[in-house]
Amino acid sequence: MSDTVNFQEIPCGEGDYVIAIATLDNNASLNALTHNMIVLLKQQLEQWHQDERVVCVVLDGAGEKAFCAGGDVRAMHTMMKTQPADAAKAYCEQFFGVEYECDYLIHSYCKPIIGWGDGIVMGGGMGLFMGTSHKVVTPTSRLAMPEISIGLFPDVGATYFLNQLADRVGLFLGLTGVMLNATDAMDIHMADHLVTQDAKEKLINQLQETDWSCVDDSYEFLSECLEKLAEKDDSSLPASQLKPRLDEICAACNAADIEHVFTNIMALPGNEKWLVAAKHNLSQGSPITAHICFRQINDYSHLTLADCFRLELILGVRSATLGEFEEGVRSRLVDKDGAPHWKYPNINSVDNAVIDELFTSLWREQEHPLAQLGRV
Repeated sequence: MSDTVNFQEIPCGEGDYVIAIATLDNNASLNALTHNMIVLLKQQLEQWHQDERVVCVVLDGAGEKAFCAGGDVRAMHTMMKTQPADAAKAYCEQFFGVEYECDYLIHSYCKPIIGWGDGIVMGGGMGLFMGTSHKVVTPTSRLAMPEISIGLFPDVGATYFLNQLADRVGLFLGLTGVMLNATDAMDIHMADHLVTQDAKEKLINQLQETDWSCVDDSYEFLSECLEKLAEKDDSSLPASQLKPRLDEICAACNAADIEHVFTNIMALPGNEKWLVAAKHNLSQGSPITAHICFRQINDYSHLTLADCFRLELILGVRSATLGEFEEGVRSRLVDKDGAPHWKYPNINSVDNAVIDELFTSLWREQEHPLAQLGRV
């Protein structure tokens, strides 16, 4: 069955302990998250959160290609295209709302969660992955926040986790949607452990054989287990892309406005394939998204995680009726013509009043659908 999440509880050798495994299963769509999958995952994580038998959770994806390639934006496109504005807003509020609640639950979980980021980890998948306590990548991992190409914005907590990265490199990732390899992710601390693809079975076996009654600190114990499994053969690892250029990239992003950041990034020297792709994504992406992303990094780095999700829900619901998101999904994922008709031809022409409105709340503070997030 696709469009689901498979759950397992693997008993351990000693005592009444179990290892819980949640596997995203939407293999035909690279495990993209449907509303049904998010609801299932959130409900099960809440149960495991309270279950004293569960010593840790492993979150992974079915198949060999992806952990999770994002959220089901095609379903949102259908609503935006075929339904009245109020219905589209209501659907996106429901979808984003439960997704952000699930992401926040993972970030604030009371026991370790291992995020097995094998293969593609993008968009909504990054929201899950970045919340886990032990973020694991393999040589095939590819991580990205590509929302600029579909006219949305870096969400699922990106206002928080991109701001945690050093020297505004998060702004570069959000503006360019650049695809990071496993070495890049380790270099900028978006991942904690780099292991081979076959290490998961070894890890599960080791955890299953552990006498958990003797483990004082499960977080530290899991870190030690993963370090022992770490890939030591440099020849099998992808070469670092970002690190050799990191100083230049950070300097390019350290400007007072989005227009100068855009100019600086486009002027970065070099013709490496990944850098060419990054510039292409920025130059062909949504100018509105670029403005949103700049404000997320420039103006909201002080927000708590819960407040970041509250802000992103405002942006997400407003994006449902703006038209930019609908057009981006149409062009990139539905019609696949690769020629979106953005509302503005370039970053310099964007009306700041439009961006101001996107950041303006739809609800009074206590009426916000995520008002209680982080407060109960």
